[in-house]
Amino acid sequence: MPQSAAAPSDSALSTAQATARAVDLGPLPEWDLSDLYAGLDDPAFAADLAQAEAECRTFAESYRGRVADLVAGDGAADRLGTAVAAYEAIEDRLGRLMSYAGLVYSGDTTDPARAKFYGDTQERLTAAASDLLFFTLELNRIEDRLVDAAAAHPPLSRYRPWLEDIRREKPHQLSDEAEKLFLEKSVTGRAAWNRLFDETIASLRFPLRGEELTLEPTLNKLQDPDETVRRDAAGALSSVFRTNLRVFTLITNTLAKDKEISDRWRGFTDVSDARHLANRVERDTVEALVAAVQAAYPRLSHRYYKLKARWFGRDSLAYWDRNAPLPKVEQRTIPWAEARETVLSAYGAFSPKMAEIARRFFDGGWIDAPVRPGKAPGAFAHPTVPSAHPFVLVNYQGKPRDVMTLAHELGHGVHQVLAGHNGALMAPTPLTLAETASVFGEMLTFRRVLEATTDPVQRRAMLAAKVEDMINTVVRQIAFYAFERKVHLARREGELTAEKICELWMSVQAESLGPAIRLDEGYEPYWAYIPHFIHSPFYVYAYAFGDCLVNSLYGVYQGANGAPAAEEAFVERYFALLAAGGSRPYGELLAPFGLDARDPAFWQIGLSMIEGMIAELEAMEA
Repeated sequence: MPQSAAAPSDSALSTAQATARAVDLGPLPEWDLSDLYAGLDDPAFAADLAQAEAECRTFAESYRGRVADLVAGDGAADRLGTAVAAYEAIEDRLGRLMSYAGLVYSGDTTDPARAKFYGDTQERLTAAASDLLFFTLELNRIEDRLVDAAAAHPPLSRYRPWLEDIRREKPHQLSDEAEKLFLEKSVTGRAAWNRLFDETIASLRFPLRGEELTLEPTLNKLQDPDETVRRDAAGALSSVFRTNLRVFTLITNTLAKDKEISDRWRGFTDVSDARHLANRVERDTVEALVAAVQAAYPRLSHRYYKLKARWFGRDSLAYWDRNAPLPKVEQRTIPWAEARETVLSAYGAFSPKMAEIARRFFDGGWIDAPVRPGKAPGAFAHPTVPSAHPFVLVNYQGKPRDVMTLAHELGHGVHQVLAGHNGALMAPTPLTLAETASVFGEMLTFRRVLEATTDPVQRRAMLAAKVEDMINTVVRQIAFYAFERKVHLARREGELTAEKICELWMSVQAESLGPAIRLDEGYEPYWAYIPHFIHSPFYVYAYAFGDCLVNSLYGVYQGANGAPAAEEAFVERYFALLAAGGSRPYGELLAPFGLDARDPAFWQIGLSMIEGMIAELEAMEA
């Protein structure tokens, strides 16, 4: 996840620019990170950093080489429980420090002071964390029966899910020395290439009609009502990406090779296996999802884009028109205050508790909304650590999709707040469920707005926008996953040229989007700006996993409507799912809803909801 203060003049300038751009949006909030630290020069940050380093050294002095002794004889649960609790407290402090550095950096990745602060913090924390590596490695060398026996009793019993979780890594762990080398070299390896990507993307400027725009405003122009603006924006994106392809190609080649080395040393046989293990999901479950979505391309994206082309009076659309607003539909800018009320009312209609948690983000300064030069593009919800609270970053520009993005990220935030009680070791949620609350919150918001819309033209536009979002979440992300697989598999045969990567990109895009979208010259380098390929290889299928899962979950919820007792029971089960964090496997958490993602037929439930919406749009046309 991309991650105070710049010089006062820089800060004042960016705030003024953001305010000027946000005149029609109302005041846009900028997050207040003081709940973590007051600024780059906050003495509390320096003190916590020094304390974290000292705690790591002390922990290593106390336990390195002696972890097995903790489970020998009576009192094993007390001794190991005490050690794990100390380890968790250190992890929370390390996480607080790195979260702050990352969030400050994401506010302006082009500011040298922030970049240095982020880099220096990362180096020191990586060095400190190397003193902790031994702990999980030594735990995994203890006989399972001894750990299980100790974990049957408090205080260690609280950590049983975490102990079971790290045991899954056992077949792929290396020697202490090798693991330490991998960790320490990450600062000058993967982490450095990630940072180069972030700073390169943030520094790009796209010339468009006399302006020099950053990435987010330029991408936003692809949703402009004026086709010539969309075309010019697409050309600017293509030209600048192509100019910088040498850098993006080198980053992609290096990181793919870096992953291949790691996978080979750890004994992973497939390029995606490390991600599946991290997600705690079976390979065949993901393969079933991918196969189901790819088989549905003609029924989803191909069918929808053919319909959209007809609305434009054409047989096909240029790629820059894929997300264009529908013709003859009034486009309005949605002020921030209205976006806030829309999301909170949708959340509140489902559960007052959900709205109350989301309201904290607005009232507590936990959201950063304006578009600023140098700010990280896109959107995210950063969980930070359980002893603090999450923060949300969006680049809000008043589009209907921006409201849905806000609902999405606040769903993450609610999930992270609810899971925080599990502590630093068990609060993080595997990606199999990480998108559940976000996509569900987005669906609640969409349904709420749709129900309040009576104008048939606006209803069609809203339904079409939702279908496009779902296609982007399911079809597009599975195409991304297919692209990543092709890149990583091809990289095993040697370094890839920019032309080869572009060729692989175009092959999956043409297959997924279908004949109604023309991938004209210029679309070839659009792979270059996708951050997930860089930061989290193979992350992208989690979006499709989450969307299909939530479609099924929402179907269960809709079935409860009209029966208050059942609906109340659904909400209770839903919050239990979110509150579990990473303490229980996804299959166990879905069972109370009667859902089983391991059943290949499961994915058809989610895909059929998208098909149903497309059919509804076709019926409107009749």
